Amino acid sequence: SCSTLRSVSMFTAKKKIVKEGDAPVDAFEEQVAQAIFDLQVQTDMKADLQDLFITSAKEVEVSAGRKAVIIHVPFRLLKSFHAIQQKLLRELEKKFSGKHVCIIAQRRILPREGRKNRTQKQNRPFSRTLTSVHESTLEDLVHPTEIVGKRTRVRVDGSKILKVFLDPKDKTNVEHKLDTFSTVYKKLTGRDAVFEFPVHAAE
Repeated sequence: SCSTLRSVSMFTAKKKIVKEGDAPVDAFEEQVAQAIFDLQVQTDMKADLQDLFITSAKEVEVSAGRKAVIIHVPFRLLKSFHAIQQKLLRELEKKFSGKHVCIIAQRRILPREGRKNRTQKQNRPFSRTLTSVHESTLEDLVHPTEIVGKRTRVRVDGSKILKVFLDPKDKTNVEHKLDTFSTVYKKLTGRDAVFEFPVHAAE
């Protein structure tokens, strides 16, 4: 019956999301997992997607009435997602009625050594520092566009804003996503960033 087929499909789609510590999967995450599973079954992406899964998904508001989707994936699978990212995002954005979709690797920040955790003998690898995780998040966010420059500006009130310059050759592809990048970066790191393209004529 139709409902049995649907529940089988849902059960299989659940394999597309594996949360840390068996945390519960919410309704939106189920929707994203189902969308990825549908692409695996209904398109020529089957071989690319069958071993891939995500770890979480959430919606964020970018501007009045416009939302974006943040999908976290296991760090070890990031390269495989990147290999098909442009096609995957195009298909997912169709399924989520034009909302921008961002794929970010799940990374863990290790706390800096302090009095409380000095007993840990191992040195904290740079890839687990706050700075490194934030930089990698930035790269994931704009992938496959390259970051060609970064500057930190200090506002009058003392707060900092990061200016991120993107490769101008991708301008037509990503210009409409610059607000999304700023919103998602702020949501993930708590930091302000603006994304733009360098103006060579002015230099």
